[in-house]
Amino acid sequence: MSEQPNGPYAPLIPMPELTPDALRAAVTKIAPSRIPALTQHLFEATTNAQKTSSLAPLRAFVHSWAVFVAIQRHPERAARLSELERTVDAGEADPHDALAEILAIREAAEREAGL
Repeated sequence: MSEQPNGPYAPLIPMPELTPDALRAAVTKIAPSRIPALTQHLFEATTNAQKTSSLAPLRAFVHSWAVFVAIQRHPERAARLSELERTVDAGEADPHDALAEILAIREAAEREAGL
């Protein structure tokens, strides 16, 4: 793991290694309610990898959960993303600005995760 927490706006946990076990441990700490979804996604990715003789499903799993962890380990960023997603889902306003900010949050998380 990298980047140790320090200060009031520091991440809740360091960014874990990009392995299923490390990502599961991180999700257990920051969003335990999401463990069933992670477990199901990993099961599906493993099954699909075996069926297709490809590592692509496992890479997609790691990418998805690494971005999730990178976002969720910063409570302010996670809250903002949820707010933006609700705005888009509501469909009451032009979603252009909200979608652009969602994309920026996800891209920052990808960079932070080393993807």
